[in-house]
Amino acid sequence: MYPWGCDCHGVTQQSQSRSRSWSRRQWLEQQGSQGQDWRARARSPRLRAQCPGRLLCPHSDMSDSEMGWMPESPAMTLGASRVELRVSCHGLLDRDTLTKPHPCVLLKLYSDEQWIEVERTEVLRSCSSPVFSRVLALEYFFEEKQPLQFHVFDAEDGATSPRNDTFLGSAECTLGQIVSQTKVTKPLLLKNGKTAGKSTITIVAEEVSGTNDYVQLTFRAHKLDNKDLFSKSDPFMEIYKTSGDQNDQLVWRTEVVKNNLNPSWEPFRLSLHSLCSCDVHRPLKFLVFDYDSSGKHDFIGEFTSSFQEMQEGTANPGQEMQWDCINPKYRDKKKNYKSSGTVVLAQCTVNPQACPSPCISTNPGPYHNLRFTPSLVLKTVSLLLGAGNPCPLHSQLQNLWPLHLPHRSPTQLPLRRPSPLCLPPSRQVEKVHTFLDYIMGGCQISFTVAIDFTASNGDPRSSQSLHCLSPRQPNHYLQALRAVGGICQDYDSDKRFPAFGFGARIPPNFEVSHDFAINFDPENPECEEISGVITSYRRCLPQIQLYGPTNVAPIINRVAEPAQREQSTGQATKYSVLLVLTDGVVSDMAETRAAIVHASRLPMSIIIVGVGNADFSDMRLLDGDDGPLRCPRGVPAARDIVQFVPFRDFKDAPPSALAKCVLAEVPRQVVEYYASQGISPGVPRPGTPATTPPLAPDATHRTHTPSASQ
Repeated sequence: MYPWGCDCHGVTQQSQSRSRSWSRRQWLEQQGSQGQDWRARARSPRLRAQCPGRLLCPHSDMSDSEMGWMPESPAMTLGASRVELRVSCHGLLDRDTLTKPHPCVLLKLYSDEQWIEVERTEVLRSCSSPVFSRVLALEYFFEEKQPLQFHVFDAEDGATSPRNDTFLGSAECTLGQIVSQTKVTKPLLLKNGKTAGKSTITIVAEEVSGTNDYVQLTFRAHKLDNKDLFSKSDPFMEIYKTSGDQNDQLVWRTEVVKNNLNPSWEPFRLSLHSLCSCDVHRPLKFLVFDYDSSGKHDFIGEFTSSFQEMQEGTANPGQEMQWDCINPKYRDKKKNYKSSGTVVLAQCTVNPQACPSPCISTNPGPYHNLRFTPSLVLKTVSLLLGAGNPCPLHSQLQNLWPLHLPHRSPTQLPLRRPSPLCLPPSRQVEKVHTFLDYIMGGCQISFTVAIDFTASNGDPRSSQSLHCLSPRQPNHYLQALRAVGGICQDYDSDKRFPAFGFGARIPPNFEVSHDFAINFDPENPECEEISGVITSYRRCLPQIQLYGPTNVAPIINRVAEPAQREQSTGQATKYSVLLVLTDGVVSDMAETRAAIVHASRLPMSIIIVGVGNADFSDMRLLDGDDGPLRCPRGVPAARDIVQFVPFRDFKDAPPSALAKCVLAEVPRQVVEYYASQGISPGVPRPGTPATTPPLAPDATHRTHTPSASQ
């Protein structure tokens, strides 16, 4: 058990690839009529937390009893990413006038209609503005709405949960909001809904890299400055990783060594991602403090380094590295000042085999931590070994992936660049960016809605109409709009969405239009959030005449215009997603195919939800699952950008099931487009600067007896 109250501090379980995983969308479509079981088992975060496993391909050679969710080490499902959340608070309320709180943050995830605790930070002593060192790790799914609650409570009296007398405040948001903004700061609310004074909580998100390297470090110090009058200093050290804009993220805090100017801190282990985000050149900052039970710790000194420097300085057996611990104030004021002591790195060992590894080979080697998928194997091996060289992994790869697995695009499961520690200099692999790389780099999802108002929907005044506005239950158009739009709106900063209708006669002249703004403002068709789209839809229905035909090409071409402008910028700033809600067969199939083929070369995806019981066979042709879609002139689509789902397959499922199915392909399509254009993500926005005083948690402090050598 680490003294900070966590026996897994600093070690984050890395996401592992799932061999034999198959398309979640195909499985959902196959299981769509088999009751409620499959929905809970398919993507329940609660089930994943209790019994992590993988969904096996139904064509595998396993027995029926072995099919389904198979227990295994924690791993990632197809399409998931692992996200680390770093938490800090500011201005927490004091429970009494004499002492400051001992805060802890408890993270809950809403799943299966209840809030479930998934993670918590360490406890920090006597601090009203804590910066927690323990990260909160979660699986992230674009196609799911993942509501989160952060509860802050005072653990001074040994409390393990936020009771009424220990509760300091809470905040709620979704994981999608955090990753799309990178950093979110929210006020803390009391249980009565009022703000907890000026208390705030800040959450910073970072995607976990695919590397599987772990680093073990051992530090000690010599002749540190004494900050106590009647005893010696009680030193502890904090490690921060910095970015180009000098924003720091706390990655480790050692234990406190009581009454000792020559401390030897316990060895500790960190993932390479946690330490330096897998960038061995990234600057690291080391701060040394004298612990004070009041929380006002005295600064002793600091120094900087990088992981590459640390590794090179300890490369030979018995070799150690040493830094002067500098206090800038003393350096500037004292003429003969040299240092406030020295810090020694006694051990810097890369030990990937000590932690769970997604290796595809049982024989360790320089390529052990690459994450392969069937569609990437040949390309990756040729990159690593060079053309013409024999492949020692060939026989194992054949056993791992059966030949009948469906083809996956290289961007469906991105190949992450392995650590430079693991590859010789001449065998570096170019990084393939992930969906979260683009989202955290500032790429917005521009969401547009198009609604079918043709006469085949039936008179809205009739209870049999697909547009019937019943006070008892929302119609299928509204259900689909809420399910899909509720997720997409987290990825648009201004939360304003263009909404159009087609196939209706509109005022004042009641001419047929196939791309009219449902708010009747052609100059500004945007609605405020999804609730605004729903309000405009309800107001629009009584004012129009449902007519026809069902022409979809005009609305696709209209959304393609801003996507064309976005393409010309050469940057990953805005990706368009068009949701088309329609009840019948497309009338302008030739024009629609041509519009889709054109849009396939733009930063754009199209989701079509078929409402009602019509024959949607033409829609499945647009989906392109049976082969590349071609325009009437025979030109193929550059990529598959259309996802079609009939709503009737999900009418008995929870709304989230529809969203999961239709949005599951969007991350792949985003990465696929930008990768094909050679466009890299923007620079991730800055994290939370460590501007508050350093903190030490509520812990049992180790008293160190100096050895003769000290």
